[in-house]
Amino acid sequence: EVQLVESGGGLVQAGGSLRLSCATSGFPFDDYAIGWFRQAPGEGREGVSCIRSRDGDTYYKDSVKGRFTISTDNARKMVYLEMNNLKPDDTAVYYCAAKRSGSGWWQIYQNYAYWGQGTQVTVSS
Repeated sequence: EVQLVESGGGLVQAGGSLRLSCATSGFPFDDYAIGWFRQAPGEGREGVSCIRSRDGDTYYKDSVKGRFTISTDNARKMVYLEMNNLKPDDTAVYYCAAKRSGSGWWQIYQNYAYWGQGTQVTVSS
């Protein structure tokens, strides 16, 4: 059974930091890319970052470059999103998702086969 389980969300003041974790199981981790998406109320789901497990290549949405860092622990099949200098606009439910490496552009959520349940991130001003 495939599972992706996010944790680490919460309430933080603007300028603060959070570290999201995504625990994965049930699929060949090294053959997949793991993305972080977010969805704010009334908005569509947008890609925030992605990492290709096998070689560590990373991708970021422009507005989070320099503030967010994605990483993996391949031995534990974990993916992390370190978020610094958070802004109110970062408020959303954050999801991790998995797609086979090479199966389409990372920011297209339809390319992802597996999804977690999401974790809420709220940034107060």
